[in-house]
Formats: sequence, structure tokens, C-alpha cells
Amino acid sequence: MRLVGPSGEQVGIVPLAKALELAQEYDLDLVEVAATARPPVCKLMDYGKFKYESAMKAREARKNQAHTVIKEMKLRPKIDPHDYDTKKGHVVRFLKQGDKVKITIMFRGREQSRPELGFRLLQRLASDVEDLGFIESNPKQDGRNMIMVLGPHKKKTEAMAEAREAQAARKAERQGFTPDAESEGDTAEAPAAAAEAPAETPSEA
Repeated sequence: MRLVGPSGEQVGIVPLAKALELAQEYDLDLVEVAATARPPVCKLMDYGKFKYESAMKAREARKNQAHTVIKEMKLRPKIDPHDYDTKKGHVVRFLKQGDKVKITIMFRGREQSRPELGFRLLQRLASDVEDLGFIESNPKQDGRNMIMVLGPHKKKTEAMAEAREAQAARKAERQGFTPDAESEGDTAEAPAAAAEAPAETPSEA
């Protein structure tokens, strides 16, 4: 087998007995890391520690994994201007969070004979939020509804990182730890500190 040492150094090709002897000498485990290689590759390691570190890395990866969520917003073709602004505000928030938004226009009664109303409304909404999102799925009729999907320009991971930074900045500001406040405080206190200091300060030997 080809043996790799505990620090990643190449020991060379050694017989199994020699590898086991070295493992016992280092108080480590002999672990096969490449069974299909010719000859197979084994490494001297603390297998328990290796399993623990691998589990922690996998856990951290799952924690940081961003899941794209599809939010849904429903509108009527003849929506009130105030209601439109409210709905648009929700769409803006979803896109800023890195989520996709499914916009559904619901037609009722005679409105079904006026699909252009829904189409124009969807186009207007897409135009209003074009800085944050793009049309991922063009408007299409689905029974009594018309559906369009907006995708965010920012990835979910980027949106999450920005949200964490903004939250940290707000927290620091509430606690009065802004850099400007600190620098001003230092400047204001400097003369007072100088006034209180004795004229001559003996130096330590």
C-alpha cells in the first residue's frame, strides 16, 4: 500500500505489517483513503477526530446553505392604487431577501374577457421593481388566473450576508458604538485628560 503520514507526508509504499507497526508507534489509526488506487492509499490519522471534524464541517455547510423560496403575491386586475403600492412593497421586500416571487392576477366574472388588464398590470409591476428583480417566467394564462414569476438579481446568500451586516450596524448604532461617535468622544476628552495630567511624570526604570 502507499502510506501517507499523519502530517500528510509521503511515507512510501510499505507492506501492511509495516503500516500497522507505524500506526501503533504513533498511536493512530490506519485508514484507507483511496481503495481504487493501485496500490491503495492509506493514511495514519486519529479516525475519531477525523469523523468529528467532518461532521462539524457538514453541519456548518448545511447551516450556511441558502434555500431559494418562492413567495406568492395575488392581485386583482382593477387593483386600488393604495393596495398596489402595498403589494409592490411586499414584492420589493421578497426580492431584497433573495427570494423569487410568483405574481398571480385573479380574474372574476367578466374580467376573464379582458386578459390584457392583467398583462399590463404584470408588466407595470415588473418595470417598477426591475432594479431588484427580472422576469424569470413570462405572464401566462392559467385557468382564471394569469401568472408571472420574478427572480431576484441578488443570490440568496448575498442577501443573507447583507441582512446580517445591516443588523450588526443597527445594533452598534443603538449601543452608541459608531466610529464617528467614538472618535469625537476621544477628541473631546483629550484636553480634559491633558489638563488633569501632572506637569512631570516620572518614568519607570
